[in-house]
Order: sequence, then C-alpha cells, then structure tokens
Amino acid sequence: MANSNLTERAIHEAFIELLSKKSLDKITVRDITDQTGISRNTFYYHYQDIPALLEDILEKDADRVIADYPKLNSIEECLGAAMEFARANKRIIMHIFNSGSSTNIASLWRVCEHFITTYADTVFPSVPISDYDKELFIRYHKCACFGLVTDWINSGMKEDYVEDMKRICELKKGSAELIIKNATK
Repeated sequence: MANSNLTERAIHEAFIELLSKKSLDKITVRDITDQTGISRNTFYYHYQDIPALLEDILEKDADRVIADYPKLNSIEECLGAAMEFARANKRIIMHIFNSGSSTNIASLWRVCEHFITTYADTVFPSVPISDYDKELFIRYHKCACFGLVTDWINSGMKEDYVEDMKRICELKKGSAELIIKNATK
C-alpha cells in the first residue's frame, strides 16, 4: 500500500509540474509516464485518465484546505479562505480554467460550500434559526463566494482584485447578521 501511495504521489507531482508549464489539453499520459518512469499500465492502474487524475488532485487539495479551516467566524474569513485556496493553486487553476475543464469548478464549488457551511455551523448553534432558513443562507452565500472567486480567476487573479474583495466585504458588512436577525423573527 505504501508503494501505491508513493506512485500516486509521483504521478501527482509530475502532473502538477507539467501543468505549471503547459495547458491541460497539451498534457498526455505519455508525458506523465516519461517524467515519472512508470509504465502506462501503472498509470492506468491508478487513474482511468487525466481528468480522473486532475479530479483526485483537486479533491485532495480541497480536503487539505478544508481541514485547515475547522471554524470560520465571518463571511470575510470564508471569502478569504476560498481566495487563498485559489491563490495557492494559481498557475494550475489558470491552466485548467483556460482549458475549459469543469473539474476545478466542482472542486472550487465544494470548497466554497464547505467554507460557508463551516461559518454557518459556527454561528448558528447560538442562534435559533430554522433548518430551512439556514440552508437558504448557506446556498446564497455559497453562490456569492463562488461567483466572486470565479470572477477573480476570470480576471487573471490580479492582486488588486483582493482589495476589491475587501471593499465588497466592507460594503456588505452586517448583511449576514441582518439575515440571521430576520430569520429569527
């Protein structure tokens, strides 16, 4: 089993290195096997294809980021955490976005959902709110977080956008609390 994990790690590292140099649609299984020194059969033992490999890498990275944030106290923290996830994977995300792959979108969606759900779970135990209203709160803020992060990615992940996000958070400060207040009426 340890050997299998080492092989997967080698495949991941080779793929990430290749992805940092060229776009997703230009990477082949042969590129990965040449770089790792493994056979095609070994690659296919671990992964059905390159999209399956990419999904596994993004899912593991999303799990790692999620584990780093067991508690979030504000929407600003949620947005900041999602942006940090994207920033840490900037080159890879830009190559994936430019290739038209939907795999990263699903992973980013999952990360945004986790951050907002974690925030809601942090805030709502002390607030009497219905499960329905809590779910609506999560859905709304998950979409907002995802939309802002994907807009930032589409802009090329420019650093000045981070300042824009801070300003957006300042402008909407208190809106989450207002939703909670209205839900408890």
